[in-house]
Amino acid sequence: MGRRRISGHVILRDAGEQDIPLILEFIRGLAEYERLLDQVSATEDGLAKSLFQDRAAEVLICEYREKPAGFALYFHNFSTFLGRPGIYIEDLFVKPEYRGKGLGKALFARIAAIAVERDCGRLEWSCLDWNEPSIEFYKSRGGRPLDGWTTYRVTADALKKLAGEGQYYRPTE
Repeated sequence: MGRRRISGHVILRDAGEQDIPLILEFIRGLAEYERLLDQVSATEDGLAKSLFQDRAAEVLICEYREKPAGFALYFHNFSTFLGRPGIYIEDLFVKPEYRGKGLGKALFARIAAIAVERDCGRLEWSCLDWNEPSIEFYKSRGGRPLDGWTTYRVTADALKKLAGEGQYYRPTE
């Protein structure tokens, strides 16, 4: 995509390595908003490796009047039922002082356009159940919560323990 002017004052652009400190600032801003700042352990080096060496995810930066105002971080997943890739939005954040200007809508619409351009079968994300402003935003964009699905997560020591079980596990015959 490179750089795309959405309106006279709004530019969306792909993040580059020079944006790593800014991306980390946005991540911390989102974590603070979500009351999860104590859980952020991301570092500039880790982001550099994951985003620009391993290409594990992609980032869009939104600028308003030439100032960084928001970002979205997303990556591909895959639907076996559809037999096609999808896009998962990990983070979408607009700084409080820039909210209400349509920047979140612009970021969200651009990721949807990327999904269509890449022939993806779906666009997914998670939202904290108490975050009513975001829930209303997502509903206004056509998003619907999935009934009957619960997200599970294994991290840190539990992940290492689970990985270690593989060396001892032997299927029964």
